[in-house]
Amino acid sequence: MEINNPLYKNIGIHIECCLFTVDKGIVKVLLIKRKNEPYKDLWAIVGGALYNNETIEDGIRREIKEKTGLTNINLYFSNIASEINRSPLKRMIAINYIGVIDKESSILKNTAKTQNADWFSLDRVPSKLAYDHSKLLSIARENLKKLIVSSNILKELFPNGFTLPELQKTYETILEKKVDRRNFRKKIISLGLIEETNKTEIFEGRRPAKKYQFKNNIEDNIII
Repeated sequence: MEINNPLYKNIGIHIECCLFTVDKGIVKVLLIKRKNEPYKDLWAIVGGALYNNETIEDGIRREIKEKTGLTNINLYFSNIASEINRSPLKRMIAINYIGVIDKESSILKNTAKTQNADWFSLDRVPSKLAYDHSKLLSIARENLKKLIVSSNILKELFPNGFTLPELQKTYETILEKKVDRRNFRKKIISLGLIEETNKTEIFEGRRPAKKYQFKNNIEDNIII
């Protein structure tokens, strides 16, 4: 490496995270409204620039805490974006993650660099986001589809239990396709991953449905 080579200079790293939750079977993403330039007043996914004295893991957790107040979130790698002009200030490479949290989590609405934070259902996301965040979110949505069938990420989305209709609607929202109700119920129960809670809850109807929870002995999956 030639330390004085100008091609090594003026390069930074963005660390981003698409934070998802489920609200009555509807999958939502957390967006923050920027307070400063560039892209002032535009919505963005959670993230910021990596400091030169921290690891990527420390950096993304710091950014999440600073912008939302959230801590102790399991993070799943999504993608790297290396387009040369993705930032108007300097060359910035983005490392993007996926995180999921309970819908009841308390979120900071105003911070030093944000003027608002809110949940958006995936079909209501603003058409224009800061930087290339629309693209990062689109990739994260595709990777979320893979995670719900290859990891235990749904366990983190439903810490307080769920009804099977609610779980089915969550699957349908993420996978963007309809699932047969009887086949879904039969398959989920046969996997042996859930158990009854002896509670009921009304979901999109008048009749109470049994409430389930994921078993405690299910191991957590990819955590950075």
